[in-house]
Amino acid sequence: MALKSTIFKLDLNVADLDRQFYADFPLTLARHPSETDERMMLRVLAFALHASETLEFGRGISTDDEPDLWQKDLTGSIETWIELGTPDPDRLRKACSRSRRVILYAYGDRAAPVWWQKHGPGLARFRHLEVWQIPDSSARALAAMARSGLALQCTLSGGEVWLTGAGEAVTVQPQLLKESDQVSSTTR
Repeated sequence: MALKSTIFKLDLNVADLDRQFYADFPLTLARHPSETDERMMLRVLAFALHASETLEFGRGISTDDEPDLWQKDLTGSIETWIELGTPDPDRLRKACSRSRRVILYAYGDRAAPVWWQKHGPGLARFRHLEVWQIPDSSARALAAMARSGLALQCTLSGGEVWLTGAGEAVTVQPQLLKESDQVSSTTR
């Protein structure tokens, strides 16, 4: 018998001081049986970093041709493709051919640097790919907050992210590994 996804509902309040963007998002996430709380909360972090009315969760971990998050324009063309982890470079190549902007949030203090050292030079050719690393300490702290019904406040400013909820607070400072050639007024 196949295991079913676990549904998590949370209310996310985003105050992005860099973009002057403020909004509330009632989120429903399906956590695949093989997905950890850490990875699920990193999806929430990625959503907060790029929050907009058109950003959606993809089927990600359970589907090869969809990202963890994506944003499409009114024609259905993919504007932003967001991945988590250390994917196969072919997956990123395909994402770059399908989307105007591709963002990867790598995590794992041991795995991510090894993956980046091996694949970073080959990924340099993708002009609209940006790669960030999330420290393990931040990912673990986010995982400790994971619970359905969570009310999460997220404040972004100057490349730092402050998340508070359920009496806990986490500060995340993603490290840029590869910058996109696209000109942007913010770090995200």
